[in-house]
Amino acid sequence: MSASSQPPRQDTLLSGFAPVIDRRTEILILGSFPGLASLTAQQYYAHPRNQFWRLLSALINEDLVALPYADRLGTLLSHRIGVWDVIDVCTRQGSLDSAIRAAIHNDYAQLRQLAPALTRIAFNGKTAGKQAALFAEAGFETFVLPSSSPAYAAMTFEQKLAVWRGIML
Repeated sequence: MSASSQPPRQDTLLSGFAPVIDRRTEILILGSFPGLASLTAQQYYAHPRNQFWRLLSALINEDLVALPYADRLGTLLSHRIGVWDVIDVCTRQGSLDSAIRAAIHNDYAQLRQLAPALTRIAFNGKTAGKQAALFAEAGFETFVLPSSSPAYAAMTFEQKLAVWRGIML
């Protein structure tokens, strides 16, 4: 294994991604923090077994999985759906949320300016969902969804999809 392909050390500070939102975004899906596959690819939900893109494909009735990444993001935005994470930087060994340390949350203060149409915040999993009360207090409708991660196997895809359908306007 070359030095560049080794996983980051526990004490390496990792940085997340910029939000994918625009002025028309009505629904924002917040994950916790990108996993190793996503950090390596510099793409949200890049792990091939993560169900995020399949779930969103079913919600908007378009095959996002078949699209190049940039087109996936554009298609989400055309459906007024944005994507971001609750954590901006952290340290973590591996991809599990339980391994996240020294987390610094994203600055949400500009959300209303960047996405004035935003009304709903959906949290992809329990770790992200810990921020739900903060957003509810700010006047957003919030949903804590079952995680799309392959590590969350307590529900089938169909069971997850039934809950995820609740975020649609």
